[in-house]
Amino acid sequence: MWRRRPAMVQGLAKPGGTHGDEASGRERAAAGRAAEAADARPRVRPPMSFPLDLLINAIVAGLMLGGFYAAVTSGISIAFGILDIVNIAHPAFIILGSYIAYIINSQFGFDPILISIAMVPAFYALGAFVYQVYYVSFERRGQEALRGLAFFFGLLFITEVVLVLVFGVDYRYVEAIYIGPTLHYGFIDLPLRMLVPCLVSLLLILVLQVYLTRTFVGRAIMAVAQDQEALRLLAVNPIRIKRVAFAISIATASLAGAFLIVIQPVEPSVGREYIGRVFAVCVMGGMGSLPGAVIAAMLLGIVESITATFYGPSWAPAVSFGFLLLTLAFRPAGILGR
Repeated sequence: MWRRRPAMVQGLAKPGGTHGDEASGRERAAAGRAAEAADARPRVRPPMSFPLDLLINAIVAGLMLGGFYAAVTSGISIAFGILDIVNIAHPAFIILGSYIAYIINSQFGFDPILISIAMVPAFYALGAFVYQVYYVSFERRGQEALRGLAFFFGLLFITEVVLVLVFGVDYRYVEAIYIGPTLHYGFIDLPLRMLVPCLVSLLLILVLQVYLTRTFVGRAIMAVAQDQEALRLLAVNPIRIKRVAFAISIATASLAGAFLIVIQPVEPSVGREYIGRVFAVCVMGGMGSLPGAVIAAMLLGIVESITATFYGPSWAPAVSFGFLLLTLAFRPAGILGR
């Protein structure tokens, strides 16, 4: 008797099933080898393009960022460039100014920049007190080199810890009518949160420059680092002049702090990000030269903005400090240094 074979019948029920699977497998293998060969071939990347509108906007943004850097550096230019005091705690005073602007703005709604202007006398008094402690404890004893540096390190970390204990590590921000809007001129964008601090910063630098060059106390400040004996012959106390100069340098931190919290939200450790930048701008512009600091700040801001726009923000600090080293290689005294 003839018997049906289930296996054969089942196989015949799908004509060409086994051969079809083998063929499809060969096709997939060939496609995989072709893909691997394509990956193995060197790829020709298109050259990096720099659209003109994006480049111009990056330059404009860099100029506005440079205005902020100039305000941050103005105090260091006086303390470090003129008085030769390495005040690495200066960013801590800037953050303190940011938080004072935040407190009053959140409670009463006042404009943060107007708050910072009103707080200038308080920061001036704070700066005079800090210098008096520094002078009595270190400078008068000739120990300002290393122990004075440790003193300012301590101020930096104490201020940061106190702010963390009081406000936590959350970011804080302020509200003002110019923080949100943006001016548009063709394809150029001018965010007011960057433009307003930049313009007020340039006004601050102008006022400081006029004060240092056109007043008796200002000229005494410029001379105190060069010849203290000559000041004594003019019946001027060099310690008093240095106290006034250091107090002015701290007073500028009130305005710089307001600019910072207008531009971006802040938390207590943000100030450490600017320690290297402010000293770099001060050295690159020329020790004690406010116009040189402005030029250096603008150049640094443009370099950082272009680098962040076309290559990513992570490259900006490395390129900016490379630009600093390149500048000092050709101008060791700085752009406007003597």
